[in-house]
Amino acid sequence: MKYISKTIHFTALASVLLLGACSSQQNEESQVISQETILDNMVLTNQYFMDKWQDVGKRIVTNRSRASNIWTRGVYYEGLMELHKLKADPAYYDYAVRWAEFHKWDLRDGETYTRNADNQCAGQTYIDLYLIDKDPVRIEKIKASMDSMMVTDKIDDWDWIDAIQMAMPVFARLGVVYNDTAYFQRMYEMYAYTKNNIGDNGLWNPEHGLWWRDADFDPPYTTTNGKDCYWSRGNGWVVAALVRVLELIPEDEPHRAEYEADLKAMLAALVPLQRKDGFWNVSLHDPEEYGGKETTGTSLFIYGMAWGINNGLISEEKYKPVIMKAWKAIVTESIHPNGFLGYVQGTGKEPKDGQPVTYDSMPDFEDYGLGCFLLAGSEMYKLIGENVVN
Repeated sequence: MKYISKTIHFTALASVLLLGACSSQQNEESQVISQETILDNMVLTNQYFMDKWQDVGKRIVTNRSRASNIWTRGVYYEGLMELHKLKADPAYYDYAVRWAEFHKWDLRDGETYTRNADNQCAGQTYIDLYLIDKDPVRIEKIKASMDSMMVTDKIDDWDWIDAIQMAMPVFARLGVVYNDTAYFQRMYEMYAYTKNNIGDNGLWNPEHGLWWRDADFDPPYTTTNGKDCYWSRGNGWVVAALVRVLELIPEDEPHRAEYEADLKAMLAALVPLQRKDGFWNVSLHDPEEYGGKETTGTSLFIYGMAWGINNGLISEEKYKPVIMKAWKAIVTESIHPNGFLGYVQGTGKEPKDGQPVTYDSMPDFEDYGLGCFLLAGSEMYKLIGENVVN
């Protein structure tokens, strides 16, 4: 459906804003998706967060106090930078720069030479900001951190799959910035070790096209119902990592085909696991293990599938209906009128963590949930183009 007039356009826009702010009882048939409505939902949810966290250096206090450049906040800023590409609001850029400057462009608690992928996550945004303003201060500490890892032969640091998303795109960015394939080679070595060696046989299960979260979930571990335990958001992190690497590395990078094959296998495996309401459960193979709507894994799967279509990796005919159903589910079911995101599972490593997950539940950290949603929105915006979809 194309725009017929400005009057029709603004009527549709007003309609979707109302839907995006309301509860699950809204009629999905009336949901309208366009670039404008996608961007409006991204802006709304992001503004809620920026208003709540105006002090970019304020420590995050849950069970204890943590610096504001931990991985949860790093994921948020990944999403913010993608929003900034769609809407170049100076406030977004200023918010990211102030955050990085507060932390002196360094990693968590000033530990430059950490090997912990979670603590390196902020470097993704530092590098993206460096590409906007090539002040060497912006990149020197994240580069020093990754370089310190590369002077050793140790490649087993990523022993949980979340780590792939937190650090692998940092290597990819540095490889592009410095035109140095050594970064690409090291990130592959670490990825391959996690995939093939961590645990009994690696964390990747090619039979199911999914990843164990870490060695604790290798077989013979099963859910209480005897099913394999594949955590939704954990697999979402791998999807996001592969997307953020593939969109940067050269077409002739030697390991690109493997990354593409892994991403395609994951996306194919996810299609039959989607819930009827459009979400994915936190436990992908066991809908009875804390089953229910969950925004973060769903967002990351949207991100990967939309990117795959936008870049010709997967079939639009097969995957677009899956994505549309999932996106409609989030904007009609998860977004509160003030922009708060519901159905976000708190931090952890498996389905039972961060429960209960409800429309009104407040996760221990809400920043990464928004980051996941903004990443999804950035690729949905490109996918929809100038079309309006009912």
